[in-house]
Amino acid sequence: MAHRRTSKGQAVWRKLLIVWMLGAMPLVPALGLDANAQPDRVPVEPVASGTGHAETGIEPRRVALVIGNEDYRDDPLASPVNDARAISAALESRGFEVMRQENLDAQGMQTTLREFSRRLDAGGIGLFYFAGHGLQVRDRTLLVPVDADERFPARLLTHGMDLHAILEAMSRPRPDKLNIVILDACLDNPFGNPFGTPSATPAASLPETAQQTIVAYATRPGAPAAEDARHGLYTAALLQAIADPDLDIEAMLHLAAGTVLQRSKQRQLPWMASSLSSRFAFTGAAQGKQVQTLALTGQEAASALRSRGVIPKDSAEQYELTFWDSIKDSTHASDYEAYLQAYPNGRFAALAKARIARLRAAAPKAETPQEEAQPATKAAPPTQPAPKPAERARSAPARKAAPERASPAPAAPSQAEAPPSTAGRVSELKDCPECPALIGLPHGTFTMGSNASDPSEKPAHQVTIRTPFAIGKYEVTVAQWNACADAGGCPKIAGDTSQGANMPMRNVSWDDTQQYMKWLGKVSGKPYRLPTEAEWEFAARGGTSTRYWWGEQMSKGKANCKECGGPWHPEGPENVGSFAPNPYGLYDMNGSVWEWVSDCWHNSFKGAPGDGRAWNDPNCRVRVIRGGSWREGASYMPVTTRFKYDASVRQAQNGFRVARDLK
Repeated sequence: MAHRRTSKGQAVWRKLLIVWMLGAMPLVPALGLDANAQPDRVPVEPVASGTGHAETGIEPRRVALVIGNEDYRDDPLASPVNDARAISAALESRGFEVMRQENLDAQGMQTTLREFSRRLDAGGIGLFYFAGHGLQVRDRTLLVPVDADERFPARLLTHGMDLHAILEAMSRPRPDKLNIVILDACLDNPFGNPFGTPSATPAASLPETAQQTIVAYATRPGAPAAEDARHGLYTAALLQAIADPDLDIEAMLHLAAGTVLQRSKQRQLPWMASSLSSRFAFTGAAQGKQVQTLALTGQEAASALRSRGVIPKDSAEQYELTFWDSIKDSTHASDYEAYLQAYPNGRFAALAKARIARLRAAAPKAETPQEEAQPATKAAPPTQPAPKPAERARSAPARKAAPERASPAPAAPSQAEAPPSTAGRVSELKDCPECPALIGLPHGTFTMGSNASDPSEKPAHQVTIRTPFAIGKYEVTVAQWNACADAGGCPKIAGDTSQGANMPMRNVSWDDTQQYMKWLGKVSGKPYRLPTEAEWEFAARGGTSTRYWWGEQMSKGKANCKECGGPWHPEGPENVGSFAPNPYGLYDMNGSVWEWVSDCWHNSFKGAPGDGRAWNDPNCRVRVIRGGSWREGASYMPVTTRFKYDASVRQAQNGFRVARDLK
């Protein structure tokens, strides 16, 4: 992969400013640039640094999210992390509060964007910067996470972050709103232009919701963006331009575009689109720091440059075959929709449309949850006291959120898929009044992981849990955590007003969970810990070997996720025990909150221990989370789903449940 990239939308942009060259470059004079001369400053009038506080002298708040992705499996890049660090330093010197992230996977990008959107809600200027691989497929601009795998081309489309999602996250009403989006990524199409399908055009429009917004692209649609070992060509030019205190944002981007145009010998053509009605400059908030300028020299730019785009190793014809082979057995309509986006007139287009129609026709069968037809299988209420009504003051969302990925066709489990009986195999225990209820599980052997899903879940391998253990019947609740905090054993973590006592505790780091385990051990006299990753999956499967504990197909009302049926609220997870337990009597193993386990993160199960113990490394700072959360779609609900998070970082979707040995 080697691209950085663009987007489109519905009409209504007040300005469209394109640095574009086709043949004679008719727009270069309009920018005041001479292609054969060193770029000069674009004359501008004096401009206020903020967006409307000139009378009071109060500077609007400034918040930036900066992402540099370079550690790609198939085609690593050289300089996006350097770009992110240099841009972060430049923005901090201009008064921005910077969230910098490096080498994010798909879940990390989604999580970070949500946190960025939450911070913007307080008001001010928002800036989003991305350096890494990108692609332009028809009217979609996608930023590629580092866990994208070219062996599964559909995931470039289903896992990539769409520019429209970024604009939507930044477009909610707030005081002093002004949005800046800068993408140093390619905008070419790795799927080619087969069978005469129309390619992206350089004209662009942006969503009506994206008011007071400017989007700057390193290159035009359908074209690559270059980098060398230190910086992307566009970012190097930006670092030089941002150091000029007299330029407003549009003039700064014009200057950077002219620099890129000249130093790439007119091969890379930046462009931008704007709906700004007021002017903004980076001056006024600098804190006495020197802005670092690391622009390439003209001689450096003419050599050692490479593309930041997704470049298939195969021919266009063979890559289409690779794409189809990777999805042909899928039960996800979104995979076939991704194929049609890439190849609208492809050789398998008719078959893809037929499979989408079949999957959608099957979907209504699961609209009525199975529990309604079989009341006896409903979940028993949790042993913890139910919260008072005031603890769950929520309103239903006005409309259902758009799914991140279409869920597989729901269907009632067949008799062959019915979970096995576990009578006499498990037992419930509780070590102290403050302790979470536990389910004691026997030893056993099972197949962990999946060979038909994400690469991190491969290879499927046999694991033998050699000794019995106990695991939390529910996730640790807010009330249980507060008992530890009130006793001085755990930090007090502020939650939003929707967090009732019987909701799962969240926004805790892996390090925080260790304090809870230590306190729980003192009050109970038992050695509590997090479950190992193998123990967690053994427990989540509940003695089954299917994709979900209830069968092979997604079924409504089985898990707390945004595509899994009610109850569901976008603000937070439901009370623990709101959904049916798995065959071992464990609640909310799918959805609700991501659950920390004890293991260090590894990119696959190659070399994983086969005896159920934790797979740890010295000085491990990235740990495994399992199970998905209420914010994810149905595609995250299989029992094999796994992701990672920094052990010291708190995140609003992350919680945990306890475990201990049985002797």
